[in-house]
Amino acid sequence: MDTMIKAMLWMLLAVAVAANVFLGLGTVADGALRIVLSALTGAVALAAVTGLVVVRRAARTS
Repeated sequence: MDTMIKAMLWMLLAVAVAANVFLGLGTVADGALRIVLSALTGAVALAAVTGLVVVRRAARTS
C-alpha cells in the first residue's frame, strides 16, 4: 500500500512541477489568473512533498 501512495505522490509532484514550469514559460497571459495558478501548483507541490516525508517517517517508525 505504501508503494502505491508513494507513486501517486511522486506523480502529483511531477505534474505540479511541470504545470508550474508551463506557467512560467508565459503560456498563460500575465495577470491574476497566472498568479493564482502558480500559487495553486506550488501549494500542490508542497503538499506532495509533505506527504512523501510523512510516508517515509511512518515507514521508519513501524
